[in-house]
Amino acid sequence: MCGIVGYYGPENPVDVIIKGLKTLEYRGYDSAGVAILNNGVFKRVRAEGKLSHLEKKLSTETFNGHLGVGHTRWATHGPPVEKNAHPHVVGGASIVHNGIIENYAELKDQLIKAGSIFHSDTDSELIAHLVSHEIEIGKDLFHAVIEILPKLEGAYSVLAVHEKYPEEIVAFKSGPPLVVGKNEKEVVVASDLQAIMPYTKNVVFLQDNEILHVTGTKIEFFDDRGQKINKKETKVDWNPELIEKQGYDHYMLKEIYEQPRAVAMAMGPHVDLASKEVRLCKVGFGVGQLEDLEQLEARADWENTLKTFEGVERVFMVACGTSFYAGMVGEYLIERLSKIPVECDIASEFRYRHPVIPKNSLVVVVSQSGETADTLAALRLAREAGAKVLSICNVKNSSMDREADGHLYMNAGVEIGVASTKALSSTIALMNCLAVALGKAKKQLNEGDEHKFVEALLAAPSHMESVLAYDKFFAEAADTLKDFRGFLYMGRGIHYPIALEGALKMKELAYMHAEGYAAGEMKHGPLALIDQSMAIIMLAPSDELYDKTVSNLEEAKARGGKIISIGSGKNEKLEVLSDHYLALPEVEWTINPLLELIPLQLMSYHVADRLGKDIDQPRNLAKSVTVE
Repeated sequence: MCGIVGYYGPENPVDVIIKGLKTLEYRGYDSAGVAILNNGVFKRVRAEGKLSHLEKKLSTETFNGHLGVGHTRWATHGPPVEKNAHPHVVGGASIVHNGIIENYAELKDQLIKAGSIFHSDTDSELIAHLVSHEIEIGKDLFHAVIEILPKLEGAYSVLAVHEKYPEEIVAFKSGPPLVVGKNEKEVVVASDLQAIMPYTKNVVFLQDNEILHVTGTKIEFFDDRGQKINKKETKVDWNPELIEKQGYDHYMLKEIYEQPRAVAMAMGPHVDLASKEVRLCKVGFGVGQLEDLEQLEARADWENTLKTFEGVERVFMVACGTSFYAGMVGEYLIERLSKIPVECDIASEFRYRHPVIPKNSLVVVVSQSGETADTLAALRLAREAGAKVLSICNVKNSSMDREADGHLYMNAGVEIGVASTKALSSTIALMNCLAVALGKAKKQLNEGDEHKFVEALLAAPSHMESVLAYDKFFAEAADTLKDFRGFLYMGRGIHYPIALEGALKMKELAYMHAEGYAAGEMKHGPLALIDQSMAIIMLAPSDELYDKTVSNLEEAKARGGKIISIGSGKNEKLEVLSDHYLALPEVEWTINPLLELIPLQLMSYHVADRLGKDIDQPRNLAKSVTVE
């Protein structure tokens, strides 16, 4: 959620920290600030709104220190005003915090009774008070953190500095991610890899209840009792150039166009081109929880994976937001190809409804970041119940990746736009591979059908390239579409979750009323919404439910709805019934979702662009939801 950057080194800390915070803007934020050493004290500068507001303030400031911390805040406790922006300073202590301190009210009452004066509405400020108090009574910075840790309840990642210790940063976490990288002359600590990549590709990920102690360029790791622990570096293979816009107006548009390649990269490790077979290699069942990725790189474990899948009697899909809709697509694919019952759950509901997880269940958790708080909690619940857990993530060595039993990677590259695009496409490609693999393991899929589905999947990227041509259509149509009162997205079967995703994109980007429905539900309420000011987006590719979907479309047409239909190839019936008909390539039913996503994404993008919305950073939204 929030962005955190800390720096020690010879460069101007302001330059490094602001550059790092800019790479984390995609997380969403409403204020920002820095605390930088200057003449032996931490000078704090904060601002509401975008980083440009903070930069304007910093342009008149000078700093001569070599250590500092910075933060972009997304409001939880207290409104997004300057007094609530981080860093929070008490005495000589400055802290930045991502997360929520659940017992902050109790701790704040205790501190106020002891004489502390609070200057913000946040839960974060109390951490600065606690650290400052411990140092006042004689603790050093590191031992002050050791002392306060048992008092904190909730999810947090924190960087703490103090004027008495001008070469030290102490970082600690329980929940939201923290990672550190160093080279010969400098150390960068951040909440995400992007802020570190310009300085080093060798990083260390902090686990929950671990502490990082930076002293100059020396870094040490400890458990929450202060006992030293050894941590292994991970080499990151992301190229910083991949996160540049490369000539596109927005990151999101760039990422929409990157989807064909992302799908190819996602399925590439798991599809044998010669034999047209799916072999889920390097998944890691039987390896145990990961300490580092070398455990997977050292083995091709398809036989272990196949053996695991043979025993699966039920599958649970657990995710949030767009990833949840990818799970729904997986539900349709897996049940039909493997005949295994599948249950798809929103992670925040799954973890609190006391789910019954039968023996021999496979729980598939999906998260682009691998740090989504509710999904991570669901993973842990599933493991406690004795289920095998398979993670689908985009970030290797993320918390979810490390804690799962098996691992599939989206391989989508860095996704900056808050509204997910290529990570979703990559996930749907992996769902195709997973469904085929489970079908083989359960002996529900013969060789001929496997070859047919694999050939369709291999052809998907080229078909996606052709669908991108609708970019121009929606660029022109957006002037009309932006004036509609609302949008109804409808589809049946595997197209239903894509309708839900289309509606979500319009809500996220354009802030317009949009609803996704199963088309068969039209008579149970949605028909009441339809008139000439309502746009109807009907997903109607040729499949076994096509005739029923067309019947629903006719009902919408009869009530005056303005219809955009998306179907397969030339279709005179849909052309007659629709105000606009978009023809997709005729493909296997398993691949249609990958093609349908693109026009829906382009429509939302261009409508939002015409309305002047902040496409890459929609209001109130964050890329990674690392707290509840």
